Amino acid sequence: MDSTKTSFSTEQLGIVWRNVILFGILHAIGLIGILLVAKGQISYSTLIFDIVLGVSSQIGITAGAHRLWAHRSYKATFPLRLLLVVLDTFVYQTSVINWCRDHRLHHKYSDTHADPHNVNRGFFFSHIGWIMVRKHPEVKAKGKGIDLSDLYSDPLLTFQHKYYLPLMLLACFITPVAVPMYFWKETFLNAFSLNIVRYLIIVHNTFTINSFAHRFGYRPYNRFIVPGDSLNLSLVTCGEGFHNYHHTFPWDYRSAEFGKFSFNLTRSFIEFFNQIGWAHDLKFASEDMIKKRVLRTGANIEEVELKI
Repeated sequence: MDSTKTSFSTEQLGIVWRNVILFGILHAIGLIGILLVAKGQISYSTLIFDIVLGVSSQIGITAGAHRLWAHRSYKATFPLRLLLVVLDTFVYQTSVINWCRDHRLHHKYSDTHADPHNVNRGFFFSHIGWIMVRKHPEVKAKGKGIDLSDLYSDPLLTFQHKYYLPLMLLACFITPVAVPMYFWKETFLNAFSLNIVRYLIIVHNTFTINSFAHRFGYRPYNRFIVPGDSLNLSLVTCGEGFHNYHHTFPWDYRSAEFGKFSFNLTRSFIEFFNQIGWAHDLKFASEDMIKKRVLRTGANIEEVELKI
């Protein structure tokens, strides 16, 4: 019997109270930030700053950790890799190397016990609970077999990985607070609490792919897998919401985008840098390849718009 598919009701994993307490405190501070915004006590300059930083740092995850490094869906020059690793560090989601290890594990053993955020263990677990308990033994065992040699050969990634804690504290929690306080005299409480709101929004946006996208959505490309496509999720995740497509063609730099009405800011970001020569060798599934896959495992071909 495949040990990755054993009954999850028998698991006895310890709670990581440090993470539970940390996220409890962060959410409490985030609530304060939301109340301050609702009362109009935070300046427009700070709001705009955090919105721009929020979108930019989320691109660091989607275009960087996800599409570039986890899936190698395109290649990037040093300046773009540097930009992406800096933006990634503005969000506390562990180092790029660790992030990619977990994500490659997720794709290889999706929705089994070797999947770090296995949706079969419950919606809450797949969304945020997985970081509040110790890893399942299968995650640890199978994780050792994930090839990360390409990541460890990149000096930018090894530097970030080695010094992640101080770099993350500086980028994610110190600089975003210091800038509003120094340049337009925002109060510490306002700057700090709104920065936590920014951070939590990005974290939950990322986690919706692990939870919502593995429970809801259409499955036009592969009806035999759990992940689904959702335009609504794509809107809040910079284009990561077409998850059925993504699990079918994980190496496509567009990451599950289809149709002229879809929203994929990450794709636009990559294509912009492709135009100026910083991104190249963009991989994508051809229209013929998509049609053949839909006919073999997906919905009726008429149900899927292929104007990519």
